[in-house]
Amino acid sequence: MKPRGWEVIERVTAGETLVFDGGYGTMLFAAGLLNGACPEVWNDTHADVVRGIHQGYYDAGSHLVETNTFGGTRLKLNEYKIGDRTRELNVKGARLARAAAPGDGYVAGSIGPTSRLPVDYALDDGVTDEEYEATFTEQAEALAEGGVDLFAVETMMFPQEATAAIRACKAVTNLPVMATMFFQFEELHDRDRTMWGESPGDVAKSLLAAGADVVGMNCGRGPDRAIVIMREMRKVTDAPLVAYPNAGLPITTGDTVTYELGPEAMAREYPALLDAGCNVVGACCGSNAEHIRRIAEVVRSRKK
Repeated sequence: MKPRGWEVIERVTAGETLVFDGGYGTMLFAAGLLNGACPEVWNDTHADVVRGIHQGYYDAGSHLVETNTFGGTRLKLNEYKIGDRTRELNVKGARLARAAAPGDGYVAGSIGPTSRLPVDYALDDGVTDEEYEATFTEQAEALAEGGVDLFAVETMMFPQEATAAIRACKAVTNLPVMATMFFQFEELHDRDRTMWGESPGDVAKSLLAAGADVVGMNCGRGPDRAIVIMREMRKVTDAPLVAYPNAGLPITTGDTVTYELGPEAMAREYPALLDAGCNVVGACCGSNAEHIRRIAEVVRSRKK
C-alpha cells in the first residue's frame, strides 16, 4: 500500500490544483523570533506558536503545509552548536504540523539548503556529495519518523545539493518528493537562472532525473517571474509543477522588512500562474495566511 502522500501526486496528475502554504520566517519573526536565532528550536520552546502557524494556513485553504524544519540539517544546526538535536527538532517539527492537520490535510517535510558550498566551488571547507547525502538522510529519517506525508526539498542553490537531498529522501522511504530551486532574475538578459547559471528547463530535467516527483521554484522575486519559470519548465516536462514565490521584493525601512505585494495584489497574478501549467501553488517570504486565503480563492474559482 502506497503512503498517503502519493495522493498528492495522483490528485494533481488527475488535473486538480492544490494549495501549498505561505511564509514561515515571516510569521515567526512576527511572533518574536529574534534575527539570527534558530527557528527550528521553536519546535521545542514555542510549540504552540508553530502549531498555530500551521493551523492558520490549513484554515486559510492550504491542502498541504510544510514543517518548521527548513534549516534542520545537522550541517546547518551545527552553526548554532546544536547539531546533536537534529533528530529531536525534526521529529517535533513534523509532529506539530501533523497535530494541526485536518483529516484531509497533508504534511510536507521541509528540507532547505545547508548554506555550505559544494567542494567544487568552495575555496576551503567545501561539502562533498557524500556529506550532503548523509546530512539530508539524517533529516529525512527524522521527518519520516515524525509522520510527514511527503518531502519539500526547497530553495536549493546548487545542483549537487538539490540532487543529494532528493536521493537521500528516496533512499529513506517511499514518500514523494517535491523539489524546488531558487532563481535570480537577470535583468540585463531578461531571464531567470540559478546561481550557477542553470535555466528553468535544465533545472526541471535535472531534478526529475534525480528522482523528484514534483519540480518547480520557490522564493525569488515574485509571481511575475514564477509565471515565466513555470512556462519554461512546462515546455520540457509533463510532470507536476509547483511554485511558491515571494510576495514581491523586500523593502527595508530601518530595522523593518516588508514586501511589495499584499494578499490581493499577489493573488491577482495567480490565474496566469495556473495558466502557465502550475499544479501546486503557494507563497514564500513576505506572505501570511491572508495571502494564502486569497490564492486559495483563485484556485477554487477555476474549478467552477
